[in-house]
Amino acid sequence: MKRKLALAALGVASAVALAGCASGAPAEDSTGDIRVWLVGADTPQDARDYLKTTFEEENPGSTLTIEEQQWTGLVDLLTTSLSGSDSPDVVEVGNTQAPAFTSAGAFLDLSDEYDALGGDDLLPGFVAAGSYDGKFYAAPYYSGSRVVFYNQAMYEAAGVSVPTTLDEYVSNAEKLKAATGVSGVYWPGKDWYNALPFIWENGGEVAVQNSDGSWDAQLSSDASVAGLEQVQAVMNTSTAAKDGDESNAWVPFREEQAATLSAPSWAYWSIVADEDQKPTALTDNLGYFALPGKDGGAAQVFAGGSNIAVSAKSAHPELAKKALAIMLSDDYQSILAANGLVPAKVSLGDKTAGATPELAAVIAEAAANAKLTPASPKWADVEAAQILQDLFVQIANGGDVASLAADADQKIEAILNG
Repeated sequence: MKRKLALAALGVASAVALAGCASGAPAEDSTGDIRVWLVGADTPQDARDYLKTTFEEENPGSTLTIEEQQWTGLVDLLTTSLSGSDSPDVVEVGNTQAPAFTSAGAFLDLSDEYDALGGDDLLPGFVAAGSYDGKFYAAPYYSGSRVVFYNQAMYEAAGVSVPTTLDEYVSNAEKLKAATGVSGVYWPGKDWYNALPFIWENGGEVAVQNSDGSWDAQLSSDASVAGLEQVQAVMNTSTAAKDGDESNAWVPFREEQAATLSAPSWAYWSIVADEDQKPTALTDNLGYFALPGKDGGAAQVFAGGSNIAVSAKSAHPELAKKALAIMLSDDYQSILAANGLVPAKVSLGDKTAGATPELAAVIAEAAANAKLTPASPKWADVEAAQILQDLFVQIANGGDVASLAADADQKIEAILNG
């Protein structure tokens, strides 16, 4: 059964109302409290401290409050909050979710700020995700491709080496599970991000747009099913919860309950140190590589990351834009880069994971083939409906891949073409 999505309530009328509120607002006070919504724990504490301290030093009498939200349920939360009277001022949103909000008028038009925020130095794919109808609404915040982390001691004990093809990656997972008794690859059932490369590398797609503008979901194509069957094989080597998500997948990996983990590059810092910043047992045995493609080389992986925007209903839009400028500054972005995130500016790319140049090289290799989800403003509705999460939970539980994929295609098309 499809769940009615709150996002649909934004609609064209709400978009007009949001835009009108922003343009017709009374003169802004010179001081105020800026609320910045960051999602999850990806933004490191030293970056948060820098943002708050710098903003309050540069804007005497004003304060900046960071409020952390969670990825789960974010679309519905933003839909409600951005259209209400108590909207946050600056919000982080996933790059695949950004088109839904830019097209609905939920963000302030930042076209006049484009050059000051970085201009053509900004990550082009994320600029595209944050733009709509020729206007710039949501700036890149950070990016990161998925990297495969592995336990070198377990690989040696199982007699396997770093794979050079996707087939080898699958067979390695099975051998590692048999030899070590722990997860060959740790894979919670809801983690759809790591499944996309298997679809793409086998020649499949999630959905493609036809010449008439309609969308054709293709998870049930022969090529996609071949990739999904590989996913199921790898999932069979995992001891992760079949209905679990990927939010803290690095914890069992760093506790040596898994031989392999595919995760965003910034997970490195959570793997090598625990919450108290103490080195973990895995530190000396940690290795990493780019997920291999079907025929060798680096696979096409999902380009994760976020955009950052000013709410169209911000009570302090000028102060909010000043906060945004700090978040796009070289100093702030360099902090993100030092913590394993790919910065929003191309010119700072070589600073990524600066303390680990070997990892930076792997990130660069993976990022070179990174790919995004279907470029539809309604894609966020697909994510909010949990269609892919539900699909992979059922695949993890041993369901028939072809029939599950066909059912998911129908649900995706109903949303994208609705």
